[in-house]
Amino acid sequence: MRGITKRFAGVTALDAVHLSVRAGEIHAVCGENGAGKSTLMKVLSGVHPHGSYEGEILFEGERCAFKDIRASERRGIVIIHQELALVPYLSIAENIFLGNERAIRGVISWTETLRQAAALLRRVGLRDKPQTRIADLGVGKQQLVEIAKALSKEVRLLILDEPTAALNDEDSAHLLDLILELRAQGIACIVISHKLAEIRRVADAVTVLRDGHAIETLTVRERPDAAPRVSEDRIIRAMVGRDLDQRFPERTPYTGPDAGEPALTVTGWTVRHPIDQQRKVVDDVSLTVRRGEIVGVAGLMGAGRTELAMSVFGRSYGRYESGTVHVGGREVTPRTVPRAVAHGIAYVTEDRKTYGLNLIDTVHRNISLSSLPKLTRRGVVDQHEERRVAEGYRRSMNIKTPTVFERVNRLSGGNQQKVVLSKWIHADPEVLILDEPTRGIDVGAKYEIYTVIDQLAARGKAVLFISSELPELLGLCDRVYTMAAGRLTGEFARAEATQEVLMRHMTMDRS
Repeated sequence: MRGITKRFAGVTALDAVHLSVRAGEIHAVCGENGAGKSTLMKVLSGVHPHGSYEGEILFEGERCAFKDIRASERRGIVIIHQELALVPYLSIAENIFLGNERAIRGVISWTETLRQAAALLRRVGLRDKPQTRIADLGVGKQQLVEIAKALSKEVRLLILDEPTAALNDEDSAHLLDLILELRAQGIACIVISHKLAEIRRVADAVTVLRDGHAIETLTVRERPDAAPRVSEDRIIRAMVGRDLDQRFPERTPYTGPDAGEPALTVTGWTVRHPIDQQRKVVDDVSLTVRRGEIVGVAGLMGAGRTELAMSVFGRSYGRYESGTVHVGGREVTPRTVPRAVAHGIAYVTEDRKTYGLNLIDTVHRNISLSSLPKLTRRGVVDQHEERRVAEGYRRSMNIKTPTVFERVNRLSGGNQQKVVLSKWIHADPEVLILDEPTRGIDVGAKYEIYTVIDQLAARGKAVLFISSELPELLGLCDRVYTMAAGRLTGEFARAEATQEVLMRHMTMDRS
């Protein structure tokens, strides 16, 4: 890719970017949220068609002018987006060959479809039958189906956008091993990721983008079996333009007169699965978060962390069976989301695009959504005050948007997350439940969000912090609870918590 320049409504997303990938190479693309990584890949894959950008693309020595994504796929360039494009109610085989059906004289051959699908599943290490519905698979297996789908198109350059963002450690490791196998088969891969440890594990080279410019390309390893020679700190320095001396801000303790008093107490909380009501997804959980405290919840996928958070927040998941919630020492009954908000509980969901934001509305309206009564005069929203509040959060949260009237779906993931946080901070809750708040976000934006969380705790707010990244929990939290199979399996103060201790309790049932 030579001199790629792409503009949106007067904003330059890419400015004369160059990118070169060798055959059979794993090439990582890094950068802060909004740096232009996904835009560059959309240009390469034909999502942004030829003529909508400046510059040129050469693939296997030939100049390309892709008019759409099917044109790039015919050349062997396949992109797998962060939001997987699978039809949940169709089978694995049907999804693999959707739009690329195996037909004889215009009639689909199911025998050939299932045979070829089974061969592709063996190739990606997935043991499920081709007839299995996508809806019955976990996210990790769905990623493998997407790769099988790409292989069915005789892919020569595979683009993966945040492939492990929603995966647990085991599924991530399996996917990375598969990427290494594809390299051994001569397939080139471009991987967009914020997980620098994974980049160092698999990448041969990394190109860093910053504010739409290609800053530099670093050689990670000279040959596939060599050890990486580029440190995480070196990549971070290229991404943010400076040394990031600390990954986590210094904690500012809360010193108010009610410091240390319980802000949230959950006792005997039990919730059953919304469909399979024989199964308890949260089983007799009791925990406490004090004022000015950040308390973590660690657990593997399926441990019940999100189910706990959503059920406490207005019973928005599952069927409540038993348990009590106290906020500030007073028992409350958060039967609905509005009642939970009225009682001072806020919840930042792990799925910001489905549950956290109205993507087709503007930044300022998303920020005001959870606290409209504060902005209402005689039943009418004061639009000047709404804009003033949004402008304040745009500056204080460093939300990168040309104006607060920009639609949220045009922002990068990190800036979308800042809008979600702004929405709930303006609601001024006593208890803030954060579910994977930094998923898919670069290290610079993570630090900014950590700083906001620390400031909330320093003001006496209670924060319940759910994360799949153990270093994040250890670096930010005062205490950490561990969960497995819907139950609490341990509680650890910051001084005694280690990755090994947490993992041991995340993989056991409470005796």
